[in-house]
Amino acid sequence: MASPRGASREAGRSEGRRGASRRAAGAPALCGRGQPGSCCRQCRAPVTISFQLWSSIILVNICKCSSEYDSAHSLIEGTLFNLVPSIHFGRRTRGYKQANVVILHKSLADDFEKFCRANKGPLPLLYRSKPGDWKCPSLGSDSDIRTDCLQYRLYENGACTGSLKSLKEYTEQLKDMVTFYLGCSFSFEKALQNAGIAVRNVEQKCNVSMYKTAVPCYSVSTFCCNLVVTMRPIPANKLEAAVLATAELEESHGAPVHMGNPGLLGIQDLSKPDYGDPVHLHADDIPVFWACGVTGVEAIINCRDRGIIHLHHQDELLKSCLSISHARSVLITTGFPTNFTYEPPEENDGPPGAFAIAAMLQALEKDVAIVTDQRALNLNKKIMEEAIQLGILKRPIPLLSYQKESRDSALMFLCKNGNRGRPRFDHLIAIERAGMAADGNYYNARKVNIKHLVDPIDELFLAAKTIPGVATTGVGDGGNELGMGKVKDAVKKYIKNGDVIACDVEADFTIVAGVSNWGGYAIACALYILSTCDIHDRYLRKAVGFPQLSKKMVWLSALPSVTKEEKLLKTLVQHGVRSGKTASLEMEVDGLPFYNTHSLMIEKLLQEVQQ
Repeated sequence: MASPRGASREAGRSEGRRGASRRAAGAPALCGRGQPGSCCRQCRAPVTISFQLWSSIILVNICKCSSEYDSAHSLIEGTLFNLVPSIHFGRRTRGYKQANVVILHKSLADDFEKFCRANKGPLPLLYRSKPGDWKCPSLGSDSDIRTDCLQYRLYENGACTGSLKSLKEYTEQLKDMVTFYLGCSFSFEKALQNAGIAVRNVEQKCNVSMYKTAVPCYSVSTFCCNLVVTMRPIPANKLEAAVLATAELEESHGAPVHMGNPGLLGIQDLSKPDYGDPVHLHADDIPVFWACGVTGVEAIINCRDRGIIHLHHQDELLKSCLSISHARSVLITTGFPTNFTYEPPEENDGPPGAFAIAAMLQALEKDVAIVTDQRALNLNKKIMEEAIQLGILKRPIPLLSYQKESRDSALMFLCKNGNRGRPRFDHLIAIERAGMAADGNYYNARKVNIKHLVDPIDELFLAAKTIPGVATTGVGDGGNELGMGKVKDAVKKYIKNGDVIACDVEADFTIVAGVSNWGGYAIACALYILSTCDIHDRYLRKAVGFPQLSKKMVWLSALPSVTKEEKLLKTLVQHGVRSGKTASLEMEVDGLPFYNTHSLMIEKLLQEVQQ
């Protein structure tokens, strides 16, 4: 995360890494030594850059202050400022704009650009580079994002773990990264001053105040967050002038988004900004709010790229669904009581995906049962009854619980009379089910032990390995779910708190998704695709009997849909089942809103089915 803009305006000059000999006349200098809070002496903008390695994200907020443009090299030959190439106002203002820079992995780039386009107020996109292009010739010259700053702050899994003087050691990773240049509100402060409007944060020699709001941005894929705004006190008789001065500067956020009562934006206390410094209002001042580029910081902090890409194994979905398609009886388990301070403690990631799988298995005329915690049976029974009324499930599913009463309890549960030659189930599926760690405990993502809320269903998966012909699948999104033991080394290396929370119990097949429900939807869709394949149908029935394709419409009706999942999520909310990440009782799962995020994922999967 980029540091807030520094407050110092000391006189003097400090030479950057390239030295005074390369600085053009009139180029701004730096105060400090590139430490957090260091700033441009002319405009007080920050110089600290943040580089998030494991999620492949860099956040930068540094300045090209609006000194007069004399030649193509006047600021470009400067020190720190080479990182953010100068972007000219052109003939209108003859200056430079400050730019916020975000660098992220190319796999996220298209979605982030769409997120910027959909929220161009806070995120006016000035330029997008090609992967690995750390020079930006179209915006400036002689720039190299790896070396042109005095200091980079290293973020791993959202936490600052140190600082760097160069990014050259990450050159290979940067080859797969894309740079975004975004407009910044600091660029329009000169326009306010030219209109005769005092800029209070400049007068008070401090950073502008920035606040998180309750206004949701338009979500795109994994990028979602609430709007962040800057606040500048404007004299009441200058409000119209402030609007006129900034309205046309769309690349610097344009006109204000709100004036007056901050409570209407969800801001409770102006004296406590989320970023920046408190700015004092004069007696006749009105708080005026502009969209802010720090919105991009919030979007990236909330991004679902938590290192799970390293947990992915090729073709696991296909292998799992091929195995499930041959099964006659399937046992599903779900339930992750991460919200341990609430009743019920369950999260809403898991049950929708489990029901999506179960619905397709019912349509395919397979026997299906669900096993969950004893304390959660009544809750699951109520949810299932409503799922049947809503048409998500065709008929009731047996609800089971498991307790260890003897050494052979798991075998007795899975097989008739404990006989391995007579298994009750051919395939076990765990989706967003709390998994046992190496120390025998169960942890949520925050490293809190929730063992007291979890029944030992892991033992069923361990016992299944001793039963010929029985396979297992684990679906998860963080590495602490049942079945993720297959990728536990990657979890320990790449996932925050992975050394503690990693599930130690393996499944035969491990399906990793950004949200576990998505993995459940994908299994349902993959089973449909397999079932509608002539070759697979013939193989399943060994070329005897009749093709089953006449049942295609039944299978199609069992697929998850936006309408079904919307209704089911509302049911979960009504029963007090909360979002795992935020504990919110809203239409969201794992902090991601249902509309325009989960709904889009469902639509994408259905599009694949129809191809």
